[in-house]
Amino acid sequence: MTDNASSSSLRWFLKGIAKLVSVPAAVLMTAQIGFAALARDVGFSLGEVLVLTLTVWALPAQVVYVGALASGAGWIATTLAVSLSSMRFLPMLMSWVPVVRGEGTTRLKLLGLSHFVAVTSWVFTMAEMPSTPRRFRLAYFAGFALALVIVNLVAISVAYELVGHLPAWISAALLLLTPLYFLLALAGAGRVIDDYLAMGFGLLLGPLLYASGIGLDLLWTGLIGGTAAYAIGRFRRRPA
Repeated sequence: MTDNASSSSLRWFLKGIAKLVSVPAAVLMTAQIGFAALARDVGFSLGEVLVLTLTVWALPAQVVYVGALASGAGWIATTLAVSLSSMRFLPMLMSWVPVVRGEGTTRLKLLGLSHFVAVTSWVFTMAEMPSTPRRFRLAYFAGFALALVIVNLVAISVAYELVGHLPAWISAALLLLTPLYFLLALAGAGRVIDDYLAMGFGLLLGPLLYASGIGLDLLWTGLIGGTAAYAIGRFRRRPA
């Protein structure tokens, strides 16, 4: 890589850091504050919370982990629950790779940065990358994603030490900010009828399947709702 290309990559990396001043990043930090209060109430130490955040880096999975252990679940059951809750990132990652991969991008770089593909960074990718030169997309993403992780670790540390024991309803409200933002972001990014049908089916089926107690309700919601949305969208687009 030439000095000019390296300099340009650094500029895009710094631009990614600057994008940290945004609504999605603020929502995630606020939700992580709620998670810090929840984990502290359950009895996790600050070190454990920071390691959990850095290694899992998915707020719903972090909550599942803390909740499972707090309820007395074993390590195997907890690991399985966290793994299943993170399966939703597979399609995100599959759509992320071709967007950020540029000429000469190594698999090692993609593998390393793929750990930080979560709701906020995925929304950032889909919104920002189409207008970014392809050879600088990975540097742009790296700046945003790494800065997001560092700032959230700092926010969690401060919240853990200062916020004390928040009422349970406040912690829950803070945690709900991230899925609420993600839903609104998906609605704004929708382009075809399939997108809106999938969201609608998810909102309808999720509570119903959860109330039914069948287990794996989130997985079944995605499979049933997503398949139905795709089928209806394809039927509508077929030639007359």
